[in-house]
Amino acid sequence: MSATGDRHALGARAEALVAEYLVADGYEIVARNLRIGALEIDLVARRGPVVAVVEVRTRGPGALTSAFGSIDAVKRERIRRAGERLWQRRYRRDLSVERMRFDVASVRFDVEPPAIEYVIAAF
Repeated sequence: MSATGDRHALGARAEALVAEYLVADGYEIVARNLRIGALEIDLVARRGPVVAVVEVRTRGPGALTSAFGSIDAVKRERIRRAGERLWQRRYRRDLSVERMRFDVASVRFDVEPPAIEYVIAAF
């Protein structure tokens, strides 16, 4: 498998672990890898009246920055735009939804079992 294929497989594994983590915490996974035009949301989760747009990050052992540190201003803006479009298209008129927030999850595979750090309302 190529380096790109390895990264995609690792990212998919990280997303699956975070989805399991959220389900165990009482969330429903509404969507995975949701495409909204050219934008993508890793996970959309819901618990009660709150919808969470979740960005999942992981880094290899040789990375120069942490998974959380890899979310720069440009990436945050893309995630916000995707969330805003999702809100306008799906949740704006849904009276059962009170708010949307942007969460970030970091998955480390250098420990066993893999470690998940989860930040609610990260930005």
